[in-house]
Amino acid sequence: MSSYEFILKFRLPDPHADPEQYLDALADAGCDDATAGIGQPGRLALDFARDAASALEAVVSAVRAVKAAIPGAELVEATPDLVGLTDVAELFGCSRQNMRKLMVTHPESFPPAMHEGAQSLWHLRQVLAWFRDTQQRPVDPALAEVAEVTMKLNIANATQRLGRGGVPKVIQALFA
Repeated sequence: MSSYEFILKFRLPDPHADPEQYLDALADAGCDDATAGIGQPGRLALDFARDAASALEAVVSAVRAVKAAIPGAELVEATPDLVGLTDVAELFGCSRQNMRKLMVTHPESFPPAMHEGAQSLWHLRQVLAWFRDTQQRPVDPALAEVAEVTMKLNIANATQRLGRGGVPKVIQALFA
């Protein structure tokens, strides 16, 4: 068993509901290993530290427990997934400027940004793999595992939101 840390953010079925009303039901459903964030009306964030045989088991069991406790709750996002240079710098104990230098001096191997702009974002799983493989930096295996699971969960969630039409074949062909 390992301990996996992750955050699940949900949209509540009633956008005007006080999220505090769900706390007892969440504890009864097995979410007593999470700290609840209830600062935004109609939303609930749960910061988990869950023991499980795998990150996949930890995250899936947590999502199922929340959905059992709060019927109609919709998963919005799972983290850790998307990170900026500052987030990565903090993980590896260096400055943002140092991270930017690494990114700029290794353009052929540094993972492509998921979003480029004033605040570029990367999938944490890809950045951790880059550090491990090209920079020979140690990476926490539990963090790498949970980052992969949350990335895949967020991608699946976004695809599900597309509805029955899914991704048109012409768009899928662009990535073949």
